[in-house]
Amino acid sequence: MNAAQGTVGSDPVILATAGYDHTVRFWQAHSGICTRTVQHQDSVSFPPSPPPRRLGAGPASGPRLGPLLLRTALNGARSSSLPHSVTGPITSEPPHSVTGPITSEPPPSVTDPIPSEPPPSLCHRSRNLQCQRIFQVNAPINCVCLHPNQAELIVGDQSGAIHIWDLKTDHNEQLIPEPEVSVNSVHIDPDASYMAAVNSSGNCYVWNLTGGIGEEVTQLIPKTKIPAHNRYALQCKFSPDSTLLATCSADQTCKIWRTSNFSLMTELSIKSNNPGETSRGWMWDCAFSGDSQYIVTASSDNLARLWCVETGEIKREYSGHQKAVVCLAFNDSVLG
Repeated sequence: MNAAQGTVGSDPVILATAGYDHTVRFWQAHSGICTRTVQHQDSVSFPPSPPPRRLGAGPASGPRLGPLLLRTALNGARSSSLPHSVTGPITSEPPHSVTGPITSEPPPSVTDPIPSEPPPSLCHRSRNLQCQRIFQVNAPINCVCLHPNQAELIVGDQSGAIHIWDLKTDHNEQLIPEPEVSVNSVHIDPDASYMAAVNSSGNCYVWNLTGGIGEEVTQLIPKTKIPAHNRYALQCKFSPDSTLLATCSADQTCKIWRTSNFSLMTELSIKSNNPGETSRGWMWDCAFSGDSQYIVTASSDNLARLWCVETGEIKREYSGHQKAVVCLAFNDSVLG
């Protein structure tokens, strides 16, 4: 992406944000102008942000499956994202989105308990939206990532488990980085070399990936554990060129790590330098530009921001939401 231009070739840049104000906003990424606002009765999330408890996948030609269908979370955005936000030992401070001044709407996970609900599940759907198979787990599902081979789904849940669901064979395997610590986001880089997962302890786990070709199931080999944040880690995303990994957190930062050695490259912070100013809230979500030189973040202070990855400079702010911005979708890649 060219920060001074709003298009790549003839294809428009797509930037959409959504938040607790029940709106989805579409923006001109280069100017910061909101071009369209869509009202929505429920809060929403964009995959691969923590999705609803049922998620669809469309088929592709041959044995592999196509991209995930965008669906709204009927019980609210991130309704089951942070199980430890009330009861966990990580911090005695409730989530900023519940108590802070930026948004007065508490997460549905706190206000809308779901008694006697069947076990959380994922539903693989065909293009006609008919459910073909269901994958059930024993804890609320926070996040799902589609492997680049489009044949496996990686599922993270509140119990701390990560499930690898083979959509061709219905086989699944499980690993638990930290028992009873909620996995809030998982992501695989475009080269299918690494998988990352972040949890409510603020840790980021990285695995090397092998296999995943033909009939071979993907194997995960532990690579490193990064103590990325001192509060909840909410999101992780690899850059399109697979050289960077971004992690977002309740500590008001988005950190960018080099995948060559997983050292810290840049810290993007919305912390105020004014001692008298209250917290600006959480960094909820992020997305890289197609050239991996820029990143957009969503945060609890009602803003989305465009940053230069290398310098950490804010290039643009997107202002218009009346409550916390909790998820975004960004695409500036040329479509083939």
